[in-house]
Amino acid sequence: MNRRELLTRLPMGIGVAALSHLFGAETKKGIPGLPGLPHFAAKAKRVILLHQSGGPSQMDLFDYKPGMKKYQGVDLPNSVRNGQRITGMTSGQATFPVASSMFQFQQYGQTGTWVSELLPHTAKIVDELALIKTVHTEAINHDPAITFFQSGSQQPGRPSIGAWVSYGLGSENENLPAFVVMVSQAHAINTDQPLFSRLWGSGFLPSNYQGVKFRASADPVLYLSDPKGITKQNRRSMLDAIGKLNEMKFQQVGDPEIETRITQYEMAYRMQTSVPELVDLSKEPESTFEMYGPESKKPGSYARNCLLARRLAERGVRFIQLYHRGWDQHNDLPRDLALQCRGTDQPTAALVADLKQRGLLEDTLVVWGGEFGRTVYCQGRLSESNYGRDHHPRNFCMWMAGGGVKAGARVGETDDFSYNIVQDPVHVHDMQATILRCLGIDHKKLTYQFQGRHFRLTDVHGELVEPVLS
Repeated sequence: MNRRELLTRLPMGIGVAALSHLFGAETKKGIPGLPGLPHFAAKAKRVILLHQSGGPSQMDLFDYKPGMKKYQGVDLPNSVRNGQRITGMTSGQATFPVASSMFQFQQYGQTGTWVSELLPHTAKIVDELALIKTVHTEAINHDPAITFFQSGSQQPGRPSIGAWVSYGLGSENENLPAFVVMVSQAHAINTDQPLFSRLWGSGFLPSNYQGVKFRASADPVLYLSDPKGITKQNRRSMLDAIGKLNEMKFQQVGDPEIETRITQYEMAYRMQTSVPELVDLSKEPESTFEMYGPESKKPGSYARNCLLARRLAERGVRFIQLYHRGWDQHNDLPRDLALQCRGTDQPTAALVADLKQRGLLEDTLVVWGGEFGRTVYCQGRLSESNYGRDHHPRNFCMWMAGGGVKAGARVGETDDFSYNIVQDPVHVHDMQATILRCLGIDHKKLTYQFQGRHFRLTDVHGELVEPVLS
């Protein structure tokens, strides 16, 4: 046997083992992850990541700054801004007038947490939340900032956090993907920021770890239904024939992506039964729709996706990601932020409450937040009833709830302008490391060798946010 033949045939044992699992009569529930994982006893079995795309305004929602009112309209002192990087949208402004929040705040729960009047439903569950006021990032524009949070790098091409989790831990349900993504948007608000599929991609990991996006209309997944005239028996026979051809090709070249192709064909076949049952809400009681709000019956809405996230969690899907667009309020913030909260506040709180009443919250980690925050100074002209805010990566608010998290924990403080961190900074890599820790993963040990280097989600950074861990 020459060198080429040896290298070609080496992966064969792995391939035959995979094929025998897929085509054998006996199947197991779930798909295993890497040997030795989790590294620790996991507090959470799954994650629901509620990404609020656009950058929610922290000082209008959670970071209460009543002292700003006395500076209303006053130019933000240079000692506060301190020459920090700003976007091209406000860099040409002659002045940077302070725009205090026009919304009322009140303390809620046993923790006495200040919450904006825009979030009355979240206020009811505030004691379940670990609130972090001092998350900060390195990117100042949307795409690199979202890419950074999702993949640990501002440059596209790295695996997403959901792909890392799927790669490391596998799946609890072999009839559904380990990583599912849903996207919604506020129709009455400017939602011009794109969300690219690479945000839930697998990067250099094998492609079977990428997220599967569920659509709002027709089949939730493309080609879920068989074409007219094709029976289940026809479909099974076709897949068996394709599987044999792929097996022959794998024996010739040993390409691991052939294994991925075989696996995904089989997953697609099983999803033809599992997905229609998942998205059929006809058996949900009316009280559930009342809990999640009036839009929960509307396909593609954030409320509907929150309800589907609970159903996915019940079925053991490992990583569930909801993206909701519309938080980029450069102008008309009082109107648009109120509309955005009206569409997201109730279903978000309902999801946490629903998981808790079903006994799922104790092993499900829920994370809420955007890619950065907003500036205290006004973008453009400031009026008595209207203002806008620019991007602000220096500090923003996120919260976590459920498995592995200490309910009621409060982390970090910002200055009087919600502009700089004065206590307990939390970097994006720290958030990523903490999410993995709740799942029982040491972020320094979950690696993948690519182009001669061992990569990880947190690159060479990341510290646990210890105060939020239970």
